[in-house]
Amino acid sequence: MHKKKKVVKHLLHGFLPILVSIFVLSCSEKTEPEPSEKSGPIIKDVSVATAHITDQPRFYDAVGTVRAGISSDLSSKLLGTIEAVRVREGDLVKKGEVLLIIDQRQVNANVHKSEAGLSVAKKAFASAASTRDAASAEEKLALATYKRYLQLKEKNMISLQAFDEVETRYSKAKASLAKAEALMDAAEAGIEEAEATLTAVGVTSKDAVITAPHDGIITGKFVDKGDLASPGTRLLALETTRGFCVDMVLPETYIDHIQPQQQVFVTVPALKTGPLEGTVCTIVPSGDPRSRSFIVKINLPIDLSVRSGMFARVQIPTGVSRKLTINKRSVVSRGQLTGIYLLDNNNIARYRLIRPGKVLGDQLEVLSGLKEGDRYIKEPTPELSDGALVVAQ
Repeated sequence: MHKKKKVVKHLLHGFLPILVSIFVLSCSEKTEPEPSEKSGPIIKDVSVATAHITDQPRFYDAVGTVRAGISSDLSSKLLGTIEAVRVREGDLVKKGEVLLIIDQRQVNANVHKSEAGLSVAKKAFASAASTRDAASAEEKLALATYKRYLQLKEKNMISLQAFDEVETRYSKAKASLAKAEALMDAAEAGIEEAEATLTAVGVTSKDAVITAPHDGIITGKFVDKGDLASPGTRLLALETTRGFCVDMVLPETYIDHIQPQQQVFVTVPALKTGPLEGTVCTIVPSGDPRSRSFIVKINLPIDLSVRSGMFARVQIPTGVSRKLTINKRSVVSRGQLTGIYLLDNNNIARYRLIRPGKVLGDQLEVLSGLKEGDRYIKEPTPELSDGALVVAQ
């Protein structure tokens, strides 16, 4: 009997903690209040849109460099010392404006020499003309004498020796006339040569004064006063300030997607003014065999902020692809996170992270975090927060 009491007592000691725990848990479940969901603010007149998959054009972004429509390298055509340089880099110039002068003393000496040569040639021509006139007169007299002696010879009224002497004088007169005429032709050719030399020297004299071939801006000055200029020496670089183009490198894979007069969008990142609409003006038919690429020139619209040498991107349309897009104004950035506000079935706004793709006009491609048919807030306001109740427009 005593042993049974010990066993019962031992069992009570073992089960008592368990019974107490069960009692406490049951009491806590009954007494602890159920949590209630805190309702968020109510945002009214919110613009709501639905995400859709649409056909969007597919582009290849080619890179290029902005070039001046007209670019001129002004070089020297003669040997001489630079006498004056009247412009600097960045100066705007007009067509015909004097930019640089080369020492003209040597040129002027050549002009005087050519003028003297022309004078000598004209005097030689005058002398040859006088000689020709005298020879012509002698030839006429010898011819008349020859004809008279020929008649007398036929009548046997003169000796053969006398006739031979007259005939010989006539032959000499003809030869002298031919020689005089040849000298006159040579003198005339000498005049023409001297005149051509003088004209060439006159052109060279004009080459000593370098003028602007067109309106533009000086982009390079490669000599200074006192430098020696020789034929071919680069003096100045001049570019137009209007009518720029883009020299674009296009891989052969995409050459069939472009043609002359095609409209394309050109972005110059340095301008921050958005895409410019350009026109394909030239497709160089010969490609680079090493890079397998072609040079394509794009004419740009008139834009005073464009500068030669700027980096540019050209969008070449290559087809159509289906993309999930949203209005780009609906994106909300939090630090380095990008997301949008979605609406659930109860019109509660939920902030959802997305992975954005390319910007397509006013639309943004969404690569992940959104599916077709999801409703999102088109233009979130600053007071909008996660959990807010939205009343759509």
